[in-house]
Amino acid sequence: MSVITPQLQRSWTQVSALLKIQNEQEYDSALERLNNLIDEVGMDERHPLYSLLDTLGTVVHAWEEQHYSMPKLEGVDSLRFLMEEHELTQSDLPEVGSQGVVSEILSGKRELNVRQIRALSKRFGVSPSVFV
Repeated sequence: MSVITPQLQRSWTQVSALLKIQNEQEYDSALERLNNLIDEVGMDERHPLYSLLDTLGTVVHAWEEQHYSMPKLEGVDSLRFLMEEHELTQSDLPEVGSQGVVSEILSGKRELNVRQIRALSKRFGVSPSVFV
């Protein structure tokens, strides 16, 4: 007796095609499918497609980890990126200190301290580890 029924075999053939990423084209398709699922399912864990969203997200993440490695960033690189994304100047970060202090941090003459890291983490809604 086979545990895999003919109906399950047919269904799996169709579903597994949605979860397979072996090249850039399949990655692009999976990413589009994932974004559509996110739009439909959101964070509703009771939605019938939530487990597909979760599984596809894991598959996409694994592909990205293997093919798109991220360079190791220093905390100041993250700060520069967030400043650029939010169109902020050095004077727009009073929680870090004066414009001069921010300038010294960005130039590498001074490091972020714990208080500044906590304040930046709260401001940008990111983990403090982003700035370490």
